[in-house]
Amino acid sequence: MSTVEQPVSLTEALKDPAVRQDPYPTYASFRERGPLVPTPFGGYLLTRHADCFQVLRDARWSSSQKHQNGWENIEQLVESMGFGELFSIFGRVMLFADPPDHTRLRRIVSKAFTPRAVEAMRPRIAELVDGLLDDAAARGEMELVRDLAFPLPVTVIAEMLGMPKSELDQLQAWTSEAVKALDPSDDFMALVPAGQAVGEMRTYFDAFVAEKRRSPGDDLTSALIAAEDDGESLTHDELLDTMILLFGAGHETTVNLITGGVLNLLQHPSELARLQADPDGLIESAVEELLRFGPPVQVSARTATTDVELCGQRLEKGSQVVVMIAGANRDPEVFTDPDRLDIGRTENRHLAFGGGIHLCLGAPLARIEGQEAIGRLVRRFPDMALVDDEVVWKETATIRGPQHLRVSLTGR
Repeated sequence: MSTVEQPVSLTEALKDPAVRQDPYPTYASFRERGPLVPTPFGGYLLTRHADCFQVLRDARWSSSQKHQNGWENIEQLVESMGFGELFSIFGRVMLFADPPDHTRLRRIVSKAFTPRAVEAMRPRIAELVDGLLDDAAARGEMELVRDLAFPLPVTVIAEMLGMPKSELDQLQAWTSEAVKALDPSDDFMALVPAGQAVGEMRTYFDAFVAEKRRSPGDDLTSALIAAEDDGESLTHDELLDTMILLFGAGHETTVNLITGGVLNLLQHPSELARLQADPDGLIESAVEELLRFGPPVQVSARTATTDVELCGQRLEKGSQVVVMIAGANRDPEVFTDPDRLDIGRTENRHLAFGGGIHLCLGAPLARIEGQEAIGRLVRRFPDMALVDDEVVWKETATIRGPQHLRVSLTGR
């Protein structure tokens, strides 16, 4: 028997403050209950690395919720509640699109995010990090989110898109609300702030795109507009949705990679010392291990587009699974001593960037930003230490990271 009878609610589990502080024992308990753990709403938690990896790569499993059983009823309900535009975006945006739309959208955007194109940005990223660390050094203390983890990736993606810096704080606030719509929940009223935030972002980017049409430049936004005009069939709605996705995904997860990564290093002083002793040799494997150990994206949902067998069980078309990325990243069948942070780990097939056609487009950029931010921070401030003993985590289940992280640069 592949499943257990008692359903498990991930959302309810994460309401426990102790679980939110450290969800990994809870994820392990899910895995111990079996590969497919039923949820209260008819779906399943997928707990093992091999099965998560399989589903992420299998074209029969879609990231679009429109394939979910009873989706028509959900659409009618959300339309009546005024969330129609929010759910329409979920149907159009590349993150949730199926081929051929996904293929077309990704092809248009992907040239800006190739490893070679992103590697060419490393000197600028290093320059930004050094400037931010210069400012922090004068104070002797930094709030890592505000002073490094947010301004670095948001400045990089804004420069790529040709955006002015004056609106970035407001856009980030809207993004923080919008990502809450990614959390599993049966409370549709919780979507109100997310829907409003997405609406505000679309209004902003509509005006921004109009200005770029009048005065194009050497930036990604102008390239996307040109692709639309050159017959690539990028509609205006798709253009706005892509802008929102690129801006949000271009910084939100990287913020949590940097803050969560630094926190894990500070909580594992022997590993921090290893990195400080050999930053050039270890920074790449260290970032990969920090992604495995505390992935910014903890879960991802998939829906069966046809009847399919999974973990020895026949699932009907429309069945939904929650891919437990963070749990899979600590599967003892794949990772030796999985609950140990080992920045020199060589075999590291983590799922932090997903897989298949939805493998994170910005993974090369996130890696370089993480390497430069964390590597330069630990080199420059060997005595840094946490200021607060208790960490306040963001209240989202899908995206995980510290809300704030105060660090002394001169020790405690």
